[in-house]
Amino acid sequence: FDVTDADSVANAAASLDRPIDILINNAGIIGPDRQSTLDMDFDGFAQTLAVNVLAPLCVAQAFLPHLKRSEKPRLMTISSGMGSMSYASSDHLAYRASKAAVNKVTQGLATDLRRFGIAVVSIHPGWVRTDMGGRGADIEAAQSAKGILDVAERLDLEGTGKFVRYDGAEMPW
Repeated sequence: FDVTDADSVANAAASLDRPIDILINNAGIIGPDRQSTLDMDFDGFAQTLAVNVLAPLCVAQAFLPHLKRSEKPRLMTISSGMGSMSYASSDHLAYRASKAAVNKVTQGLATDLRRFGIAVVSIHPGWVRTDMGGRGADIEAAQSAKGILDVAERLDLEGTGKFVRYDGAEMPW
């Protein structure tokens, strides 16, 4: 479904009639070609925010009733180390800003969903060899995916509200 279309998200959620144990917000885009402080494609920046920040919140809200029905509900949002405020670089600014923003949204969800027993984290998948990460990236997609699922299996309310790597190590916000 199209994560930027609220009706599409709502229809996808309404089409399910069962609990969801693990919801992973994984849709994301790198953003426009021009995304520096001195030369920004503002329409592209807005699209990056729509996909990388607003859509994960929309998906979380739409699928919340299914998470609430789970015995061990977990919500994970794929972020990036590039969104860490401790990583001071200005390349890919729209992408970096969107990942910093989704980290804050995820932190807010962790706060609000704790009372429902739903554990929530932002997760850095590593620098992955994909179309977005490129051939020079550090790890294969399968290694990242396995790590993310391992973190998901161990995730509980004690770990909620954190920013973690695919290997479980905590990341700086």
